[in-house]
Amino acid sequence: MSLIPSWFGGRRGDASDPFSLDLSDPFKDFPFPSSSLSASPLRGNSAFVNTRIDWRETPEAHLFKADLPGLKKEEVKVEIEDDRVLQISGERKVEKEDKNDKWHRVERSSGKFMRRFRLPDNAKMDHVKASMENGVLTVTVPKVEEKKPEVKAIQISG
Repeated sequence: MSLIPSWFGGRRGDASDPFSLDLSDPFKDFPFPSSSLSASPLRGNSAFVNTRIDWRETPEAHLFKADLPGLKKEEVKVEIEDDRVLQISGERKVEKEDKNDKWHRVERSSGKFMRRFRLPDNAKMDHVKASMENGVLTVTVPKVEEKKPEVKAIQISG
């Protein structure tokens, strides 16, 4: 008995070996509405909107890292708003469509993205730096040095 119903296509496998199944795309011949990706494989793919960003705090700074594969630094904006908001945005352009091409699968996302983060009070807003290397954007927001209480020794008389 197969773990995967036969409507997924391909051959049936051994229930004890789930990797023995040869699956095909179950939606290959499904008639999607004209507004979907099947109308044009390059339109409407906006999963890029959900760009994931890590925010890590060290004793010296707040570090933001975003994986932006295939983007150039000119296609990304890093901005600071007056109300202590860091905004990271950009756009991955849709690949040029050639009428002679036959697309089999479109999984790489395109479109605009924008993420906003309210920075804490200890952020040095005028010292923010950003760099991009190998498709990874790193934004460094230094922290204001914590003032250590000044201890003054009082001489005891008497």
